[in-house]
Amino acid sequence: MSHGQTHATHVDLGDPQLSERIGAGMAAVEELLHHEIDRGQDFVKEKVSHLSSAGGKRFRPMMALLASEFGQRPASAEVIKAATVVEMVHVATLYHDDVMDEAERRRGVESANFRWTNSVAILAGDALLAHASRLMSQLDTHTVGHFAETFEELVTGQMRETIGAGEANAVDHYMAVIREKTAVLIASAGYLGAYHSGATSEQAAALRQIGGAIGMIFQIVDDIIDIFSDPKESGKTPGTDLREGVFTLPVLYALEEEGPVGDELRALLTGPLADDASVDHAIDLLRRSGGREKAMDDVRGYLRVVEEQLSVLPECAASEALRQLADYTVRRVG
Repeated sequence: MSHGQTHATHVDLGDPQLSERIGAGMAAVEELLHHEIDRGQDFVKEKVSHLSSAGGKRFRPMMALLASEFGQRPASAEVIKAATVVEMVHVATLYHDDVMDEAERRRGVESANFRWTNSVAILAGDALLAHASRLMSQLDTHTVGHFAETFEELVTGQMRETIGAGEANAVDHYMAVIREKTAVLIASAGYLGAYHSGATSEQAAALRQIGGAIGMIFQIVDDIIDIFSDPKESGKTPGTDLREGVFTLPVLYALEEEGPVGDELRALLTGPLADDASVDHAIDLLRRSGGREKAMDDVRGYLRVVEEQLSVLPECAASEALRQLADYTVRRVG
């Protein structure tokens, strides 16, 4: 069965030997991922492989492999299985997210719900979760329990986002959503990579915290880029979230402001913005607000978490790679 796009297995992490080891691990994850999803009937395999074949950075498996560098068994067979399970769960959530968001594109191709139907997309995600469950059963009961807790958090985050903030503080609600929907799975990758490599419990806990903090940084930085980036540099159309009526962290902070800018934003941002002029006006107001800087304060707070937890770990090529990964994410803001 064809797997579509070939994923790069070479990664540059600043240290040639580390990069080679992680690249080899990524290739092993890719091979196992496609071996597992090639099971079953052809009409199922076509749908289940749709997004995993289309692309993706495979960031979560890379996080697991980097975390495994702190144990005695880096990139062991158990680490590769755990990394593959994390990626399967991630891709399964993309199928379900696209249905809920009514998305038409994902990873440069038609979303499964757009190409087929919502029902097919939901079932494809469910099939991936079945594959992930089978693979994690080859590990240990601790891993199964860990994934059950992780998946509960993922579902909680999706439901929290769907229901909305209600009477809760909008910023607190949004931070909880991105922690549960995005950060928790990256945290899980860090923890399981360390755990299955034989790292100490203290090191595994630190890598879980690092993964979670990096996940929060990624999402908040994406929020900032969506509004404030130069489209020539980012390749993105500014204000995509505003057009969809999705108010991310910088916007929520700006909406809390007292004064003329906050007043005008509250009057303008009552739902999706239908025309370019309204989007441009909103972005201008947001640039004049303190929303961006407040969001960056949160990013810097999570960078401090990364640095604090790195102090628990031995200094090595992998710890420096994790530090640079967090720093690079922040530098994307410009």
